[in-house]
Amino acid sequence: MGDVVSSHLDENRREMITGRTRRVMRDFGDLYEQQYAVALFNVVRFEIEGGGGGQSQLLHRKDPLAGRNIFSGNLFQYLEENRKWRNRFVSVPSGYTINLYESKSAHDRGLHSKVSIDCAGYKALTSMEEYMELINDSLPGVKAKAGGVPFIKCPTNFPLILWHPYARHHHFCVMTEKEQKKWHAVLQDCVRHSNNGLSEEDPVQTPAFTDSVRLYRQAQGHYGTWDLMCGAPPQILANLVMETLQPELRDVIGPRLKGKMQQRQRNWMLISGAVYKQVLSQTNRQYAALVEASEAERAPLDARLRTDMDQLITSKEHVCSKIRALVLPKADQVLRTNVQPYISSILDALMEPTSRGFSEVRDVFFKELVDISKNSLNRGSKEEVGEQLERLSMLAFHPMKMQSCYEKMEQLNLEGLQQRFDVSSPSVFISRAQILMRQQMDNAVYTFEQLLQQSLKDQGEEDICKTIHKCQDRVIKKYDYDSSTVRKKFFREALLQIIIPYMLQQLAPSCTPELPRFKEMIFEDFSRFLLVENLYEEVVLQSVTKDTMMAVKEAAVQRKHNLYRDSMVLTNSDPNLHLLEDTPQVDWATNFGGDEAVGSMGSSTEGGGIGRRRRQVVSMIQLEGLPLPYESCLEVPGVELIPEEDIPESKDEEAEEELGPSEDPKSPDSVDEIRDLINPMLEVELPESEEKQADVVSGTEMTTGTITMEDGVQEQVTHVTTIVEDNPRRSVRDKSSPQTILRELMGSQKERVTEEEAAIQKAIEEMELAVQDEDGEQPAEASTAESDNDSQPQATDCGSRNDSGFQSPTNEGLNESESEPIKNGPNGEAKMADAVPVEPMFM
Repeated sequence: MGDVVSSHLDENRREMITGRTRRVMRDFGDLYEQQYAVALFNVVRFEIEGGGGGQSQLLHRKDPLAGRNIFSGNLFQYLEENRKWRNRFVSVPSGYTINLYESKSAHDRGLHSKVSIDCAGYKALTSMEEYMELINDSLPGVKAKAGGVPFIKCPTNFPLILWHPYARHHHFCVMTEKEQKKWHAVLQDCVRHSNNGLSEEDPVQTPAFTDSVRLYRQAQGHYGTWDLMCGAPPQILANLVMETLQPELRDVIGPRLKGKMQQRQRNWMLISGAVYKQVLSQTNRQYAALVEASEAERAPLDARLRTDMDQLITSKEHVCSKIRALVLPKADQVLRTNVQPYISSILDALMEPTSRGFSEVRDVFFKELVDISKNSLNRGSKEEVGEQLERLSMLAFHPMKMQSCYEKMEQLNLEGLQQRFDVSSPSVFISRAQILMRQQMDNAVYTFEQLLQQSLKDQGEEDICKTIHKCQDRVIKKYDYDSSTVRKKFFREALLQIIIPYMLQQLAPSCTPELPRFKEMIFEDFSRFLLVENLYEEVVLQSVTKDTMMAVKEAAVQRKHNLYRDSMVLTNSDPNLHLLEDTPQVDWATNFGGDEAVGSMGSSTEGGGIGRRRRQVVSMIQLEGLPLPYESCLEVPGVELIPEEDIPESKDEEAEEELGPSEDPKSPDSVDEIRDLINPMLEVELPESEEKQADVVSGTEMTTGTITMEDGVQEQVTHVTTIVEDNPRRSVRDKSSPQTILRELMGSQKERVTEEEAAIQKAIEEMELAVQDEDGEQPAEASTAESDNDSQPQATDCGSRNDSGFQSPTNEGLNESESEPIKNGPNGEAKMADAVPVEPMFM
């Protein structure tokens, strides 16, 4: 495959790619230098004049993923080098970069990953059909037939593909549909996080960069939204270069590709990926040099701004008034005829899925708190409540639990409006709304944690369910207000993002040629901070802002969108709450469950969490039954080796029948077995003369005796039962006695069984001799026992036993000279002790 890339990307063509990238970066650099000074002017002015929006009701967590991993598990990856599928261990850290290792042991040893994927600009796909449609569109003239065989054969029916219009593609597969859904949610979360725009930590660099990219694309005739405005600045610049470079290369290289259709598609993917890699390496170096040069001038520019701020503001207002006189009449005409009739349609299309998504966030948050309250009432385990609160703290970053919220927003449909307003795709708005949902969920969770911790300190942990309910009500009210504020701001920004490019495009033929004459009104000393192009766009923005604000206010009146009116402002409703914003994040697992923290939010603690490991938000459930060799980087197993996720119970029963009964100790299954375990009962038979046997009836007598053990300790024996039958005497081994149960409970061995039988046999022989010696005294004793038996209740079941604890059935009627074998050994074995005098009963 390397030969294909090198043959089509020879030295001359690589030089052409380098030259094109250098020209784009030069033009962009000129714009960035100008916009950097403008952005610095806006920041310093805002700092001097103050201002800002209203304060949110919910608290904001500064570093929610500190000490966390997001996800880990195993995937099968397709290797382009040898066209094989290999098992890889995947780890997703808090930065949402996908790292692939040869095995889990390589990850645990801290080795470098084989592949590290930055998901900015990618799409996560779950079907080969959808993937092949995108491949066919990327190489015109090479069309696959419907239902044709793709160039990559997936060994399972559950593929996972990361597709990028320019960069290298990544192909994975899993074994079950359940795994595919989980991994797809994780991959989507990685893409969503990577596409979340630029960092707002630097208020100068970010607006300077975005305005420079927008102005550069407008100069190329592209006024609408751009899907590839995502990732780090070098990645966006690489996309900017490839936007015009790739079509040219495709027209030149495409007809020269040889082989079958699948082979040509594969080769073009490799060539496009190699070009993107070369462009990205250049944009990284050149953008870093551009930022360094701009930052070197920041201090002197800042000093000039603070000195001349009043004159700058006055000059700006004067020039804007002149531009406004030229632009507003034309802008109003375009606004009334081409924009206003569609504002309500755009807003309705945006508001319906967005409102459903934020409502789902509220429901998911409420459901989690209800589950915690129920468990605190039903089980009352402090450690379990701590584990649930620990899982709640990462709810906003759990891809599967948040998936139902994200899916509501994916139903956004701007069809019909996209062509009119040059909106390339609704994905820009979908991704932004989903990020806002995640932020609001995390704000709600963090506010609840701080309120709950404060309440538990003040009120104690006696009635934690009631405390949770109170904190829950307070947070839900704050969430309703904040989510309304966030949504209205999102709607206004989305409307402007759709309308302003369209307005600029419509006004460009008549207004752009008039702009150079306004440059003469700006002093040369102020020309770096006041640019006519920026002032012109501000005037257009002001002309549209009033209509968008009115449209959002009218929508807030409609109850179906669950928006607060602007007049309903909760200012300082909870003044003491924001004092908790700087409080460290609560470690519920430590506070409620001791020193050991909860390992993960998933069903396993793989990848960190216990002890010194990094805790993990969610972990993949590993399938059992997969052969151990596939834990390493061997090839993917055949389809016949892929285990099903759910094994029917009938197969388990058949396996148990083949293996036979288990030899492991069993636990007691009933109260009677537990009682027999505590006070074992032994059934014996006493021989009697034939004329006396008919008069003997088995009975029960509460009998208590004291025995002396071998070590000199005296123990009390109760409930000894004598059973007299007409059948010939049988061995004790033939009867179902408690010894069998004890052997199953204690795991006794054959040697111990032999010792027990010998001891029992010896006891029986001694009892037989005692019965023969006392045979003449039985009539007198029987009459005494009969009178005692009349006043003694019969023991029938466990319900007739006393409340002194678990007891075994009574053993009555033993001869007072007999010695009863008692199982009083440490392991349940029988030990002989002195005979207990017990009077037998006869009718």
